[in-house]
Amino acid sequence: MPTANEQIAWTLLGTVLFQDRSYPDILRLLVKLHERFPGDKLWSLPVPKGGEIEEVVEQTFNSRNWTVFEHVSGIFWSVGLFVRRHPDLASWVQGSTPEEMWRDLGEIYFMGRANPRPKACAAIYRLLAPKPLGLGLTCRDSSKMPSLPLTMGARRFLAMLGPAKDSSFAELEPAQKQKLANEYFMALAPENPYFAAHSLQFFLENGSEGFICRELTSHCSKCPLYEYCNYAEVRKKD
Repeated sequence: MPTANEQIAWTLLGTVLFQDRSYPDILRLLVKLHERFPGDKLWSLPVPKGGEIEEVVEQTFNSRNWTVFEHVSGIFWSVGLFVRRHPDLASWVQGSTPEEMWRDLGEIYFMGRANPRPKACAAIYRLLAPKPLGLGLTCRDSSKMPSLPLTMGARRFLAMLGPAKDSSFAELEPAQKQKLANEYFMALAPENPYFAAHSLQFFLENGSEGFICRELTSHCSKCPLYEYCNYAEVRKKD
């Protein structure tokens, strides 16, 4: 059973690495990295050599053709340094407000430093969201949460089926896109808007066998958007 530190640290690593690759790709990479550098090897000294980390990436993807490839070692080392600076990550979460967590996460390479820092926002929700959506941790004061994650799946939904379908979502300013997303997530799941944000990240998102949303809805047959989505598979007649 992984420790709390391991769960949090590897969640942070996966969040930072998720860029220009599918969810299954990043999952496979995390599994391979954990096999090579299990548990606290992510942050314990001595740190692995850059070539060792890059070797895992190359073996996983059978290629170096990834926009993040030359940064992976730096990201790995940076997450490790973050853990060494905050050796009890569960206490760090418990003793921090979301705003303080957002600020501290800027210490991690590739997490982003300027607003809205979407990877940091995504990391915070993954740490605090109830299981199985997240780790179910509690922070000091959750009354002021960061912007909800505006994933590519959610962007597709808003532009194709959501409130922006009759206008040009792509032409909106980033702040307008985020405002629209926040309002729609709240309308879909007022008890916890993150439920909507989490679900819509899989909309027309590539998975291991076609779109993830298809895999999760029995090839569209159980999808509530079936009647409206032009990408829906044809239902089999009884």
